[in-house]
Amino acid sequence: MRKKIMFIFVLVVMLCFGCSQDEGHEAITDTVTFIAPSSIGGGWDKTARAIQDILLSNNLIDEDIHVLNKIGAGGELGWKYTKQQKKHVLAMNSSLLITNHLLGQSKLTYKDFTPIATLATEWNVVIVSKDSKIKSAKGLMEELKETPQAYKIGVSPRLGNDDQISFVLASKQAGVHPEKLDFLVYENSDEVVDALLKKQIDVATMTLSEAKKYYDLNQVQLLVISSEKRLKELPEIPTWKEEGIDVVFKHWRGIMGPPNMSKKEIEFWETTFAKMVKTIEWKQTLQTYMWEDFYMNSRDTSRFLDDENKKYEKLLEIY
Repeated sequence: MRKKIMFIFVLVVMLCFGCSQDEGHEAITDTVTFIAPSSIGGGWDKTARAIQDILLSNNLIDEDIHVLNKIGAGGELGWKYTKQQKKHVLAMNSSLLITNHLLGQSKLTYKDFTPIATLATEWNVVIVSKDSKIKSAKGLMEELKETPQAYKIGVSPRLGNDDQISFVLASKQAGVHPEKLDFLVYENSDEVVDALLKKQIDVATMTLSEAKKYYDLNQVQLLVISSEKRLKELPEIPTWKEEGIDVVFKHWRGIMGPPNMSKKEIEFWETTFAKMVKTIEWKQTLQTYMWEDFYMNSRDTSRFLDDENKKYEKLLEIY
C-alpha cells in the first residue's frame, strides 16, 4: 500500500513538473513569424531581418524565425494580418501606425496591439538626383515658398509617414504652404529613387538608411538631414538647422504583437529583446545603418505610444 502511495505521489510530482515546464514555454512553442509590412529592403524589413539574424546567431531563441513581407497600404495589410493572429507573430511598426489612423486612412490604432519594444531611431533626409539643378535645401525651400508646386516630391509608402511629416514641418518653418506641395506616393524607397532618376519627380524624402546605398553609388545628392548635428559618418551633409530651418526629427521603429498576448508571452519577449539590444551584433547593426539605440520595454513603449499619439495629433493639424 505504501509503495502504491509513493508511486502516485511521484506521478503527481512529475505531472506538475511537466505542467510548469509547459507554462514556462507558453510564449514560444513553434516557428515565430516577424511581419515586415513593407517590401524587401525597406526599413521595416531591414529591422526584422536584423532581429532574425541576431536572435538566432546568439541562441536567444530556440525556435525558427520566419520573416514575412506583407506589402501594401502603408503597413495596413501587415498589421491587419498581425491583429488576426493568436500567437507567435510579431510585427514591425513605426509612427505610421498612429498617423494612418489620425489621417482617417485606417481603423487600426496602436491600442489594437500589444506593445513589445521600441528599438531604434534614424534620421530623415531629402535627396535629389546627382545632376539636379537643386543644390541646397535652403534653395529648395526658397523656390517652394515662391511656387509650392514647382517640384514633384516623392515619398513612400504613404502620406503621413515620418519622411513626409519631417519635410512638411521644415517647409512650414520656411514659410511654404505645405498643403500646396505636390507629393507623389510610391510603394517603397526603391520606386521613389527610380522615379527620381527617371526625372518623374524632382525631390524625395526618406530615411537615411534607405537613401545611403544610392548615395554610395553616386546616383543621388543628400541635401539635408533631420539630425541635431552633422553625423560623423557623413560630415558633408548639413542639418536643417544649418539651412536656417529649426527642425530636428527622429524616425522610430519598434515591434508589437497581436492583442491579448499573455503575460508570459510578453515577459518572454521583453527578456529576449533586452538581451538582444546588448549584443555586439545589434550594436553593429545600429552602426551599419546609422541608427540610434532607442530601446524601451513593453510598459515604457506603451507610455511612449500614448505620448506619440498626442504629439502627432498636434503635428497633423497642419494638414
